[in-house]
Amino acid sequence: MRILVTGGAGFIGSHLCEFLLKKGHEVICLDNLFTGSKENIKHLMSDPKFDFIRHDIVEPIRLECDQIYNLACPASPVHYQYNAIQTIKANTVGMVNMLGLAKRTKARILQASTSEVYGTPLEHPQTEKYWGNVNPIGIRSCYDEGKRIAECLMMDYHRQHKVDIRIVRIFNTFGPNMAINDGRVVTNFIVQALKNQPITVYGDGSQTRSFCYVSDLVEGMYKMMNQDDFIGPVNIGNPTEMTMYQLAQKIAALSGSNSKITFQPLPKDDPTRRKPDISLAKKQLNWEPKFDVEQGFKNTIEYLKKKLDLS
Repeated sequence: MRILVTGGAGFIGSHLCEFLLKKGHEVICLDNLFTGSKENIKHLMSDPKFDFIRHDIVEPIRLECDQIYNLACPASPVHYQYNAIQTIKANTVGMVNMLGLAKRTKARILQASTSEVYGTPLEHPQTEKYWGNVNPIGIRSCYDEGKRIAECLMMDYHRQHKVDIRIVRIFNTFGPNMAINDGRVVTNFIVQALKNQPITVYGDGSQTRSFCYVSDLVEGMYKMMNQDDFIGPVNIGNPTEMTMYQLAQKIAALSGSNSKITFQPLPKDDPTRRKPDISLAKKQLNWEPKFDVEQGFKNTIEYLKKKLDLS
């Protein structure tokens, strides 16, 4: 098939592009390189089935394709708050543009939604039936509410125009190709540990996340896209929960670091607990994460060590 991956030069998108090429598909990688990087995809450039287009989905584009994976949106608070208006436009105007493309070409479109649609959850773990607890005017709302609007647009184009849609809600994901300045907790901790700087834990370190290695996530997205009985939304993530203090200790140990753990005030609207219920993914997709999380941390540490020129 001819497959469009928006945000294809980003962390997850670059892994997805490589995965799809290995499956024998033609891949069009679309990215404005705000948070994506050509470095992530340079090893794919020589593949005759791979095309890269520098483009922002907020602007319309005419392409021919059979499937669309829509990943184009900054995913780290540091980046999505840097230009909040552009973030909300990617999730609204950009979403409309991609749905219009899907409608015209009759392509199946998968939206990379997020666990952030659950906000600061009052239900734990989070199931797809939970409607969330989101601050619509907070500093994270350009992303949280943006992704909720994107899901709404997906459903309305499906109901009104019969567009063939799939929605995945991605929980915390990590692995190689994450940017050094990513701003998310795994990269923050690893970079601080490798530089023997204090590892900065926000709050008292008791807040939790669950971490899924990127290869597991990509497989889950592919399975969701290529089944015919279910449009979602579906949670894709690892249900193994870990406190931020435990994560800091683990990263320091795996990095062989001398870093001390320090504590800073918790950012506004930062969720205190986050863990997916993946029962639906198991049932509908026969999917669950298999990659060893500790090995994943080791792989990510080695990748970032090379990026920092410390290897």
